[in-house]
Amino acid sequence: MLFLENTPKFLFFTGKGGVGKTSLACATAIQLADLSKRVLLVSTDPASNVGQVFGIAIGNTITPVLAVPNLSALEIDPQAAAQLYRDRIVGPVRGVLPEAVVKSIEEQLSGACTTEIAAFDEFTGLLTNAVILQKYDHIIFDTAPTGHTIRMLQLPGAWSGFLEEGKGDASCLGPLAGLEKQREQYHQAVVALSDPNRTRMILVARAQLATLREAARTHEELASIGFSKQYLVINGALPQSEIKSDPLAAAVWKREQAALTEMPEILRVLPTDFVPLRPFNLVGLDALRALLSNDSTRFNTTPLPVDIPLVPSLASLVDGLVGEGHGLIMTMGKGGVGKTTAAAAIAVELASRGYTVHLTTSDPAAHLIETLDGSLENLTVSRIDPHAETERYRQQIMTSKGKGLDAQGRALLEEDLRSPCTEEIAVFQAFSRVIREAGKKFVVMDTAPTGHTLLLLDATGAYHREIARQMANTGLHFTTPMMQLQDPKQTKIVIVTLAETTPVLEAAGLQADLRRAGIEPWAWIINNSLVMANPTSPLLRQRAINELAQIQDVSTKYATRWAVIPLQAEEPVGLDRLKKLIHH
Repeated sequence: MLFLENTPKFLFFTGKGGVGKTSLACATAIQLADLSKRVLLVSTDPASNVGQVFGIAIGNTITPVLAVPNLSALEIDPQAAAQLYRDRIVGPVRGVLPEAVVKSIEEQLSGACTTEIAAFDEFTGLLTNAVILQKYDHIIFDTAPTGHTIRMLQLPGAWSGFLEEGKGDASCLGPLAGLEKQREQYHQAVVALSDPNRTRMILVARAQLATLREAARTHEELASIGFSKQYLVINGALPQSEIKSDPLAAAVWKREQAALTEMPEILRVLPTDFVPLRPFNLVGLDALRALLSNDSTRFNTTPLPVDIPLVPSLASLVDGLVGEGHGLIMTMGKGGVGKTTAAAAIAVELASRGYTVHLTTSDPAAHLIETLDGSLENLTVSRIDPHAETERYRQQIMTSKGKGLDAQGRALLEEDLRSPCTEEIAVFQAFSRVIREAGKKFVVMDTAPTGHTLLLLDATGAYHREIARQMANTGLHFTTPMMQLQDPKQTKIVIVTLAETTPVLEAAGLQADLRRAGIEPWAWIINNSLVMANPTSPLLRQRAINELAQIQDVSTKYATRWAVIPLQAEEPVGLDRLKKLIHH
């Protein structure tokens, strides 16, 4: 494997959800440890399943993996890290500043920006701690820092006093307030990250256009802030040997080859490895050792007959969605699970039944127009463009708050408004405008991947708490977007997943987050199911058998309503194919 040649001190695996980052990171850690290298495997993924992959409890302390000499692991808990971070900032001012000021600081520190920075705060110590650097030959990170996080750390030191004087807007003041004392540590961490002799960024993708485009975006984002030395791994590609007697396998292989042919040009120059699709679940040491091996034949078992379970169809879910003939329907889940397709199929079916439908997305990577590939009576389509909304918001703030500032003040305000939290606020405003329509028609919203969706919910919750505080004791009736999301008569959340371990675990984590916000998900959709497609390829049939446990978990442990969409031989693009998903 090219990405393992001349392995540097730090390896980062990054990519869309569900592409196999954790499996590749674990397999790499085992391979290096088997070569007598001292390895520390670190997960910064909030839905980390590293412990489950190894079959042990790991948690937030460095834990030896006893079955693999030389290997230790650590799962950074972003929520626990965020609480420690908040305590460090709020602790010194509690009892010193007025209670109202302390509550305001705590409110500013309640969002997902704080969680993201706090997790980064945790692992920068791993990049700069002399004792840890001496103890381990390699430190492998499952999930790299986002360009957003690093961008925040590169904000100039001058912003601090400027924001504290109240000239900046409500962007990252709270989350960033604790950074100043450790600025030197962050500087050292960023230097280490940008040194190709010490750090290697590995972009993980599938042979699918969506994940390849995401990899290209990540490459550009990281390259623009100095992390130019990157590698590409195409994971889970179907071997050509499987297509001989199975039309479904042949269609999947052809689709993957077409995606690789159309791969963005900037990825073509990267050192690239291909890891074939395996028939086995990537849990346990034998499976992980075989992942990067050229020989996995010992895992190819004689496929057992699959008794296809009776499962609900998407049409049965739509019957329940109709309700009073209007409302907000939101699809949520990991990247790459098919939220856009599910949202489009639901919208097309509702419009076909004569209802007025507005289909929209807050996902910057969504391609709704391409998915629909046509127009339909009663159906309108739009997109909340984060860049356009952010620019509109910036102009609004510069016109109002920036009007009385001098040149230096305006420059600092512009710098503050380049923080990613500005985008969070701007997208929230657009989101609020759209969901108001749901009182008269169906609004079907395809959301961004899970982390971004939770950012949006954080903004919604913060807005709700502020309005409730202002309206207290006024006797006036008010409705906030959060109240609409919490009302099951007005809003139905549909969680989309795949019948695979990581997507199901993350979907369950999302459901728990929603419930903590007082929002009860309405249904789950399992997309691209091999069980329901009934393949004859030995490899795909074995993977279909492996799906049964995940389908069982969804139907008995997590979902009150659920449906399954089979893997399609043809890409579900266009009105006719979307309707086929409903009535398979």
